[in-house]
Amino acid sequence: MRAYLMQLGVVPYREAWELQRSLAAAVSQGAIPDTVIFCEHPPVVTTGRRTEKSELHIPVGAAVDVVETDRGGKSTYHGPGQLVCYPILDLHRHGKDVKLYVRRLEQAIIQTLEPLGLEATRIDGLTGVWLQSPPRKIASIGVRVARWVTTHGYALNVDLDPAPFSDWITACGLEDAAFTTVVRELGRPVTVEEIRPRAAEAIADVFELELEPLPAEEDGSTGLWPQPIHVKMSN
Repeated sequence: MRAYLMQLGVVPYREAWELQRSLAAAVSQGAIPDTVIFCEHPPVVTTGRRTEKSELHIPVGAAVDVVETDRGGKSTYHGPGQLVCYPILDLHRHGKDVKLYVRRLEQAIIQTLEPLGLEATRIDGLTGVWLQSPPRKIASIGVRVARWVTTHGYALNVDLDPAPFSDWITACGLEDAAFTTVVRELGRPVTVEEIRPRAAEAIADVFELELEPLPAEEDGSTGLWPQPIHVKMSN
């Protein structure tokens, strides 16, 4: 199944969210096929529909934005060194089952990590992807589905300090969860750029997509975005 791929660099969270909504409208209307975005974000804490105020304990003066979103789930943290994937998919083509969609996202993350020698897994009753034992969360998932078109997605910790997950918030509402990264687990340098091709391949495999670059207009825009996207582009 044909789909578009957008490989972006560091994108302010709110701009990425607006881009998702623009793409979701186009996908819903049949103007474009399914589209998958990969990017990173400057430091930001995002909250979901089930977030409680007690989850947030961000130190005064911390250099981090806070954004209330329309996704499911609780609070999480994004920052450079974390690969974020936003699949904009019409679930009419992938099974109208939100739980199945989340399980497939988890499977795509598991397949992304497998070639690196990391045996990731699910834990019953918890969303996201983990390493064991002991349990260590390496990727978080939070999605929204409207008119069967998906927005938001997953965040895979590649090379960032996981301290904000516990020091700034009670991430995912889990009091005692340990968070980890690919670099910490492998004990060697790994970049987001190294992970991107594996992640795109895994998404394509799990959702049976044939990914191709999103076409650009003559002015360099996508034709779906009303103003310039202030990002550092990825190679």
